[in-house]
Amino acid sequence: MSAVRMKGAVPILRQFDEDAAFAFYRDYLGFTVNWTHRFEADLPLYAQVSRDDLALHLSWHHGDATPGSAVFLPISGIDAFRAELSAKAYRNARPGIEDAPWGARTMTLLDPSGNRLLFNDKG
Repeated sequence: MSAVRMKGAVPILRQFDEDAAFAFYRDYLGFTVNWTHRFEADLPLYAQVSRDDLALHLSWHHGDATPGSAVFLPISGIDAFRAELSAKAYRNARPGIEDAPWGARTMTLLDPSGNRLLFNDKG
């Protein structure tokens, strides 16, 4: 048996506005801000947010990621998650759930920097 074991990836999503990003990920999606880092006070922020077993890195550094990326996010309980989001008065999103051709139910959200979050529930 191999000693190699790969684990889940941690996507890096490029951000532009700190307040808008935290309002979206923390306040709207219910993620926890695990940590933030700046090399110096006037340099860009780098942060990790998570919810349950899902972690994302958010970066305001120019070369870390491409704006407008898409991230496929496995989830269970997509109906409850949509209900949770719908109960919040977030004026920039009213997500719906779609039946995907591959047999999953998906909910797509755009973050404030234009990154697509594709929540996917296979049941």
